[in-house]
Amino acid sequence: MSQALAKLVLSPMTRVVYRPVVIGRENVPRTGPVIIASNHLAAIDSAVIPLVAPRPVAFLAKAEYFTGAGVKGRANKVFFSSMGSIPVERGTHRAAQAALDAGLSVLQEGGAFGIYPEGTRSRDGRLYKGRTGVAWLALASGAPVVPVALTGTERIQPVGKLMPRIRRIRVQFGKPLDFSDRIGISPVGPVRRAITDEIMEAIHAMSAQPLSGVYNEHQKADE
Repeated sequence: MSQALAKLVLSPMTRVVYRPVVIGRENVPRTGPVIIASNHLAAIDSAVIPLVAPRPVAFLAKAEYFTGAGVKGRANKVFFSSMGSIPVERGTHRAAQAALDAGLSVLQEGGAFGIYPEGTRSRDGRLYKGRTGVAWLALASGAPVVPVALTGTERIQPVGKLMPRIRRIRVQFGKPLDFSDRIGISPVGPVRRAITDEIMEAIHAMSAQPLSGVYNEHQKADE
């Protein structure tokens, strides 16, 4: 099942059941490469954004979701494949770079790639410091970055809960940020840091989450 077909089937159901408030869909370019950079509150975020965005959006997903056995394993594979998710290994620096390379491939093909600059979902509702992989992608691809703020998805699928709950959610797409004028500037480290901070500031302006001021170091196998 393609993401377009999954969206055709699931989007009406999502609108009826969860009544999402979607703001700024017009800010997402309909064609060409674009990076969708969002805050991250729940595992379901990677399904919510593709379902409400005006074009297909590819997110990364654990490779295990595509290789599991039994009914659950097959269901996971069908669902994540239909969402356009890209299977990646996790846990090492090499894996992190491979994930960014996978995202860059999507952008080089003119697609939309979704990324969570915080790295992992926030378990306390605060907005954590962004990691510079999003800036690496922006500079390597020249693609604009659309900041996104999700609100309420943590109430649909709280940490540790397998079955989604019915709660209203809000998705806001901000205006595209263009960093192409900074390509080639050295030293690149401070440039990436500044770009990442600008993206996180844009997300914060929409989400109004309390700022943590630190990286989110919490990692779990279910992320």
